[in-house]
Amino acid sequence: MDIFRYIQDIKTHLKLTFDHVDGWFEKDKSILNYQPSNGGWTIQQILEHIYLTNFYLLILIEKGCVKAMKNSLHLELESEIKNYNFNKEKFDKVGEYGAFEWIRPEHMEPKGELSPDNIRRLITQQSLTCLDYLEIMKNGEGLLYKTTMTVNELGKINVYEYIYFLSLHAQRHLTQMMKNESETIKN
Repeated sequence: MDIFRYIQDIKTHLKLTFDHVDGWFEKDKSILNYQPSNGGWTIQQILEHIYLTNFYLLILIEKGCVKAMKNSLHLELESEIKNYNFNKEKFDKVGEYGAFEWIRPEHMEPKGELSPDNIRRLITQQSLTCLDYLEIMKNGEGLLYKTTMTVNELGKINVYEYIYFLSLHAQRHLTQMMKNESETIKN
């Protein structure tokens, strides 16, 4: 396992995904506030949901980062790196809109209480925070702490995988926003 390549791949995914998310804030208000025919969320609501989900995931990521760095003082990092096996296929399903049933907690549902500018600023800060954590754990330390992720039965995942999950979650919603936009064009 090339841990440096792995970390770089997560950084690249994060940057590309959140650059695309950021682009949605430039769309016309009629597109952002369009209610899709299936009764789903508007793009504005999806963007707020991305922020809320990031907020709660970042609490776990921060705790995980602190614990992983503490574990690096007494656990064998080289052995963890050598024995690590990333199940990319199972994770990549997280980024596919509609790939499996996803029941989000109520606290991650948009309430419409934040302005688009505020949501944009917060999401930008969240993606930069993820990049900071990757820099802090730049030598593989993120492998040294795991916690359970129930979504798609991922099970125990490490801190890097949590950051990748956060990025994949946003990617999933990019597809949803594109579907909303294409419906506005048809109507």
